[in-house]
Amino acid sequence: MKRVMFVCKKNSARSQMAEGFARTLGTGKIEVTSSGLEASQVRPEAIATMKDIGIDITEQTSKALSDFKASDFDAVISLCGCGFNLPPEWVQREVFEDWQLEDPAEKPEIFPEIRDEIQKRVTQLIDMLTQQSVSA
Repeated sequence: MKRVMFVCKKNSARSQMAEGFARTLGTGKIEVTSSGLEASQVRPEAIATMKDIGIDITEQTSKALSDFKASDFDAVISLCGCGFNLPPEWVQREVFEDWQLEDPAEKPEIFPEIRDEIQKRVTQLIDMLTQQSVSA
């Protein structure tokens, strides 16, 4: 089973939503967590936006990337364009993508739009990783 790390600056919104989708949509297919270049707290807007579509992320917590080892993950996904700030071992994983999604914390009205984009991309990522596992 592939292991995925979603990374964002503060692990407060985009990466938390991605983790929530991956846990829900990828059950039994992938293992997932999220972290930030620095830890903070999960934004209430992220929790509410996910709750609107029936996904509960209230138990998720913000974690620092430095608490993890890159070698424990097959795929690393940056959601904010922070990929260039990651240590080399993180961007040299089997799969590395930098989705560069706009920060909804700056414009709370775009939380649903960003959530929907994350859902689409997480679904595609799970499909790709699942196909890799089958053909490996």
